[in-house]
Amino acid sequence: MSQPTGVIHDIGYRHYDGPRLGRGAGAVALWVYSLRGTFGLGRTFKSKIMPFLLFGAMMLPAVVSITIMALLKQAPLSYTDYAVFMQPVIAIFLAAQSPVLVAPDLRHRVIPLYLSRPVTIVDYIGAKLAAMIAALLILMVVPLTVQFVGELLIDLPMPLHTHEYLAGLAGSLINAVLLASIGLTLASFTPRRGLGVASVIAFYMFTLAASAVLFGVLQSEGHVEAGRWGFLLNPFFLVNAVQVNLFGTQSASGEPVPGGAGPALVVVAVVLLALAALYARYRKALAA
Repeated sequence: MSQPTGVIHDIGYRHYDGPRLGRGAGAVALWVYSLRGTFGLGRTFKSKIMPFLLFGAMMLPAVVSITIMALLKQAPLSYTDYAVFMQPVIAIFLAAQSPVLVAPDLRHRVIPLYLSRPVTIVDYIGAKLAAMIAALLILMVVPLTVQFVGELLIDLPMPLHTHEYLAGLAGSLINAVLLASIGLTLASFTPRRGLGVASVIAFYMFTLAASAVLFGVLQSEGHVEAGRWGFLLNPFFLVNAVQVNLFGTQSASGEPVPGGAGPALVVVAVVLLALAALYARYRKALAA
């Protein structure tokens, strides 16, 4: 008779008899985990320094604006210009935290493990995108809301800027969707976090410089309308143009913006293109 070739040891694992929550619960859990990760929650103290410093920097103009309202009775900082004014801080946050959401899973090649459960690749991408959008909304909406609450509590000799505040909230949502789509897509093309940070920063610096150069050159050549479109190469000014057309607010740059649905259609096209590239990137990572 043949001798046994192995032994099964009971090491204490127990069978799970609880409810199977399924695909939706898995996607929500991934979203919560990813959102916490953007602010370093549940991670080391070092991971919390950058996001909370940037959040403090975003809050500073709102605090200063409230102080000016209280002491000098002057109008608050424009709600619709807040994101444009603070765009370097928002861009640094996007560059620092986008790789946090995508680089580790790509580097350690654990995407197939996520997809071995009911969570699909669309759920995975959607959870990561929703987490980045939520993080950017927290970064942009909280200062606006704090400033508006301060305006409510301070007796200013002027009407409340409610319409401008609501337009600022809408603009923050558009900014968050646009920037999250671009940031995650750029960061996903490398499993190295440092390269992901560099790619997002490089994109922001390029669009910032190129928009100003295009605007100046085209305006000097007499192509006024083309110069206005060139200025919208910067994502923040692009969203600001959408705000102006949708809500009738003032342009942050002081220059007229292209009218009609053009800027909004550009935003939609960029988001769809970025999401298509992000989906293709993860399909490739899954096949590798």
